[in-house]
Amino acid sequence: MWIAELIIKHDCLIGNKCEQFKVSTLSVPFNLYVEKETTYSPEFHTLWGDEKNIEEFIKAVKKDKELQEIEVDGNKIFLVEVTKKKIPVTVKAHQQQKIIWTKPININIKGEEHWEVASWDKKYLINFIAEVEKISKYVIIKSMKNTHLRDIYYTKLLPDLSPKQKEALTLALEEGYYSWPKRTDLHQLARKMNTSVSTFREHLRKAEVKLMPDLIRQI
Repeated sequence: MWIAELIIKHDCLIGNKCEQFKVSTLSVPFNLYVEKETTYSPEFHTLWGDEKNIEEFIKAVKKDKELQEIEVDGNKIFLVEVTKKKIPVTVKAHQQQKIIWTKPININIKGEEHWEVASWDKKYLINFIAEVEKISKYVIIKSMKNTHLRDIYYTKLLPDLSPKQKEALTLALEEGYYSWPKRTDLHQLARKMNTSVSTFREHLRKAEVKLMPDLIRQI
């Protein structure tokens, strides 16, 4: 199996607004369909960031002309995106049957999309990337290798976290608390969240406890 890790930056309904409102998402694309060169893309997004930023993000998405349907539940949204351009139809539909999306798409606060895609034949990946480049500001190929597919992940609805737990976990991720070596510590994170170290630690611990069982089941 050929597996490629890519970073994509292009104009899209979600990516542009992630950059505008400093919100990141974990996104799962579902089966799509095409009618008269229009692509209909159902997607599920879990939003991460400041609560007010998420509210503004959702308001902006609801006003976007490329949105057809949307359901909102806290920081989770299910929507159908409509694209009426020929090239995205080629990328999303023509190549879809030959490409496997092995993980959810992460879109960061810069509007960059992190993709991991796979195919039995390297030429399909190369063709897919060439099509994506036509509609992108840039495409970075982090890796492309022929290896066994050992890790494939489809998300389920994530456990409910309180607003403070979401904020603490998002801040820790974005500031590099889970990086090696660590780029920050609890004291710095607590200051950024304008709270005490003990309170920040408690928010983070409770968030980790809620998420950990589902993560362990994926190993």
